[in-house]
Amino acid sequence: MNESSNTTNRCQADIANILIEALPYIQRFHGTTVVIKYGGNAMIDDALKTSFARDVVMMKLVGINPVVVHGGGPQISQALDRMGKSTEFVDGLRVTDKETMDTVEMVLGGLVNNEIVSLINSQGGKAVGLSGKDGDMIRAEKIIITKAAVNDQPSEIIDIGHVGKVSSVDANVVDAMQSQGFIPVVAPLGVGEDGMTYNINADTVAGALASVLEAEKLVLMTNTPGVLDSSGNLLPGLNSSEIAKLIEDKVIVGGMLPKINCGLDAVNTGVKSAHIIDGRVDHALLLEIFTDTGVGTLISS
Repeated sequence: MNESSNTTNRCQADIANILIEALPYIQRFHGTTVVIKYGGNAMIDDALKTSFARDVVMMKLVGINPVVVHGGGPQISQALDRMGKSTEFVDGLRVTDKETMDTVEMVLGGLVNNEIVSLINSQGGKAVGLSGKDGDMIRAEKIIITKAAVNDQPSEIIDIGHVGKVSSVDANVVDAMQSQGFIPVVAPLGVGEDGMTYNINADTVAGALASVLEAEKLVLMTNTPGVLDSSGNLLPGLNSSEIAKLIEDKVIVGGMLPKINCGLDAVNTGVKSAHIIDGRVDHALLLEIFTDTGVGTLISS
């Protein structure tokens, strides 16, 4: 047998082994719901966008029910820049007046949502775009930031406008879409008791939706390998007590904190597991769900 035949046989064996490795995961997760927060480089790089869409379609075809919740911060900033409108942030939250909120809703509920739906459909899926406002799905509560008193200065209450947090979720619309074989793609917008529209952190919406849907998994796509230890090494699995220690030791800080807390909240309210994965990896979703090693950090209760 020549070298070319040997190489072909090895490649075929590798493909067979991959399929065999995936089989128990396909059997285990068939009929379950997986909520995916889609963001970061996977939303910007064309090759990764296609990879993500194929992963979602593959999940649906093998009997898993994916629900996609997306962000869109960079796209919002670009739209505001084109309008000549400056952006101000307070504690990492975009100050969102009425004019800015109109742009946010146009970008998230229109431009970005439509692009993701089209992307999934182009790969053979049946995606449908939703806003958290549809069917009164996401009820929001306005966020008010309070700055603590410093020296002789009194505490200060800062109004950052149409920025909210989730107060309740009614997933009937998502259930209806899933029952008809569609893949829901949700923009993180909600409605307050005052009837106003609010922009909500996409991680938070994904976590809340996963809890209400009693999802098998919550997957948060990021631009990092996952949760890292003090030496920069990936931590493949963490439970609540280990996470508490890492936070206490200031190993988990900055932008990873809200993602970790979102994952913890989800697993403490009925979601089987949460995953923080590297969205910069080609086919990251399939690798995390259908292989033994995965590509991120698994959070369990």
